[in-house]
Amino acid sequence: MKKSVIKINHADNVLVALQDLPAGTQILHEGNTYVTVDEVPAKHKFFMQDMKAGDEVIMYGVLVGKVQFEVKAGMRMNVENTKHAAEPFAYRKVNYKWEAPDVSKYANRSFKGYHRKNGSVGTANYWLFIPTVFCENRNLEIIKESLYSELGYAVDDKYKSYTHKLVEAFNRGEDIHNISFEPKVDKASRTFKNVDGIKFLTHNGGCGGTRQDADTLSKLLAAYAHHPNVAGITVLSLGCQHLQVADFKRDLFALDPDFDKPLLIFEQQKTQSEEQLIQNAIRSTFEGLMFINKQERAAAPLSKLCVGVKCGGSDGFSGISANPAVGYCADLLVALGAKVLLAEFPELCGVEQEMIDRSVDQPTAEKFIRLMTEYDDLAHKVGSGFYMNPSPGNIKDGLITDAIKSAGAARKAGSSPVVDVLDYTEPATKPGLSLVCTPGNDVEATTGKAAAGATLILFTTGLGTPTGNPVCPTIKVATNSVLASRMSDIIDIDTGAVISGEKTINEMGEDILEYCIKAASGEEIPKAVQLNQDDFIPWKRGVSL
Repeated sequence: MKKSVIKINHADNVLVALQDLPAGTQILHEGNTYVTVDEVPAKHKFFMQDMKAGDEVIMYGVLVGKVQFEVKAGMRMNVENTKHAAEPFAYRKVNYKWEAPDVSKYANRSFKGYHRKNGSVGTANYWLFIPTVFCENRNLEIIKESLYSELGYAVDDKYKSYTHKLVEAFNRGEDIHNISFEPKVDKASRTFKNVDGIKFLTHNGGCGGTRQDADTLSKLLAAYAHHPNVAGITVLSLGCQHLQVADFKRDLFALDPDFDKPLLIFEQQKTQSEEQLIQNAIRSTFEGLMFINKQERAAAPLSKLCVGVKCGGSDGFSGISANPAVGYCADLLVALGAKVLLAEFPELCGVEQEMIDRSVDQPTAEKFIRLMTEYDDLAHKVGSGFYMNPSPGNIKDGLITDAIKSAGAARKAGSSPVVDVLDYTEPATKPGLSLVCTPGNDVEATTGKAAAGATLILFTTGLGTPTGNPVCPTIKVATNSVLASRMSDIIDIDTGAVISGEKTINEMGEDILEYCIKAASGEEIPKAVQLNQDDFIPWKRGVSL
């Protein structure tokens, strides 16, 4: 029989509804009977005991809020009766013990990736276009329009065909509502079979902001050029901007002094015309594509994977199904010697002490404390703070406080030790779990995670979000089966079986790892990749949660 509620941690004083509970519903849980005072929708919580103003609300075994006025057992938690609260944090010497999961069944497993000369292995083979300044975005868009359809990478032909039919109907004086939409349009096969995509980064930086912004953007773009999934790069520069080509090359060769990928650079102010610039860029890039098309996938150990874990459009089931399942997958990967990246520092608010206690040494813990404190201070200086992180969608689906959201979000990282803490644009170099300083904002976080070196991203969602990344295949993991069915065009994995009791967290985590291996080998193409959901937003510190 399907359970109607769940208590996540033995110390919790709230229960989570797994299905809609009308007011007056009697719930028998662990020998105690509870009666709901209010209607409690699925994903929401109700109090297990009478509480008075100032009493602490515990969930996931940690402080997540405080009661604002007297509440009765069975009452639904909401934004009026509960406000965010979190425990203070500090370094304390803890001998953290981790029991790694048994990975003997994966001992001889591998994935087929693209081996780079520096020893890294990509899960895809992309050509990347980079503008050093926003002035070149238009030229990139023209090049993109020219290359995508001709080389077989366009995904919007069905919409162009539909629009063409509407125009014809209008010109004939016919009712456009009678025009049918054909979701499948025959596409030309790809010219370059071993090139998984041509990717374009557009942004609004490089000039006009602070020099610090330009410097950070330079490091970010260099990290993308250095990425294991990138085989060649075309750079477009205007010439007079803050972010000079020399700065970009300095940061690129600082990452890898032996950098040897094809690197094509075009500067508009040194070219006779825009037409010549675009023509030269297309021709030279075509030659580069011919070169990287000779590369083929080859077997690599699972230890060569670098997987980012991310959540977005989270709901009250995120911390119960998808996030812990991804967390178990993360533990399997760490046990196999791979890298796992957890970002979104605003969504670690309330679980800082756990991350500190899991850190392998004091310098690692203190770097995390410093970055968390500096980031929250910057947010407060612009009139915000981590406590303001939950979105209206999060709250509507049961994530009442930032600490509740964070405690559930942190479960994506599993339980392995924290081996490193990375500031924005710093590369991951150590096997194991690293924390990456980024905002919680979906695209800013995935942008930063790819910069750290993630070659796959596991992205959990309860509400549905069409986010991807230009260079890192992004795998969407639904927290519930309703979402997986309703938005099947963007969802890759459904963890709703955890909610229904059909699968355990560990079983689902193993399923997710199997999908990762197939995606890393090019055998499964995540929906975000199929749809060219290539989202890229550089982070300007302190103004985003």
